[in-house]
Amino acid sequence: MTKLAELSIDNTQRTHRYARGWHCLGDAADYRDGKLHTLNIFGTRLVAFADSQGKISLLDAFCPHMGADLSQGTIENDTVVCPFHHWKYDTSGKCVEIPYCKRIPPKARTRSWLTCEENNLLFVWNNPEGRPPKEGVVIPHLEEMDSDEWIHEWNIDTMLIDTNPRELVDNLVDAQHFGPVHGTPTKYFANVFEGHIGRQIFHGDSERLGGDLIAPSAYYGPATHFTHLSSMFGEVRVHAILLNSHVPVTPDSFQLRFGCMVKRVPGWSEEQNREVAQAYVMGNRASFYQDVDIWKHKIRIDKPVLAENDGPVYQLREWYQQFFTDEDLVPASMAERREIVTVDER
Repeated sequence: MTKLAELSIDNTQRTHRYARGWHCLGDAADYRDGKLHTLNIFGTRLVAFADSQGKISLLDAFCPHMGADLSQGTIENDTVVCPFHHWKYDTSGKCVEIPYCKRIPPKARTRSWLTCEENNLLFVWNNPEGRPPKEGVVIPHLEEMDSDEWIHEWNIDTMLIDTNPRELVDNLVDAQHFGPVHGTPTKYFANVFEGHIGRQIFHGDSERLGGDLIAPSAYYGPATHFTHLSSMFGEVRVHAILLNSHVPVTPDSFQLRFGCMVKRVPGWSEEQNREVAQAYVMGNRASFYQDVDIWKHKIRIDKPVLAENDGPVYQLREWYQQFFTDEDLVPASMAERREIVTVDER
């Protein structure tokens, strides 16, 4: 298990800056089980729980009284009960009851984190400056969620990766690794950067995901990536949406979640369609482990020596750096649209 950075309610996010943006925590329904959920993310520990109305809250997990782990406590009347002295905290993080004291100290509260639910997924907002997201900085609603033609289950798989998240984000522009690593020769590859969104347009063939693979995708901020994918399985074209999201645990480890939602193929049974979704998840898992094996043995290169057609690595890293920069210092040019075509063999 990856060793967490030293945990303290006094030093949270001071030794390392984690990216500003929305981070996916998986299926929202998983948190509505009446239990407290421990989340070791952003170099600290949070506790997630749902109240009696189903609204999910996230709090800093360390009690400001004596530092006990609230995620090891219990839920009582929509409050988190500390396991140490039974102080109770409501969904806003405020202490509302001390069993042996009538007066509650004004500073008796723990931090509450901003959350949202979209596409049946739970997201948490991280900003070291403490600001809410700017207008338009949202997780987009997928119109497929409103269609009966789609199976609205993500089939999410989760793994812990021991490297810096930038290694994963670099894949957005790395056109030339798809063939050697994944057996997916690239026919067309381009990137578009505009504001907080980084896009990839991919067309190629895949040994795992089918022929004539068309896969436009986008990062919405630093950590949430959706791909609209279609490919040929025999005589049938399959449509799917892939979720590729990560949450940093420490500066050099992150929790990766990837999942798949598929469109029903006319004439196929529900079981057949679900089998395709699971096959996509397992195919992507195998692909990710191919990358993971590379990451385990490589070093971080901040100024790589690039060859022609390597892709816009430096442009990507400039775009990615905005999420680690104070908002007022982000260059205005980040809002401008930049499109780079790396491969065009159509």
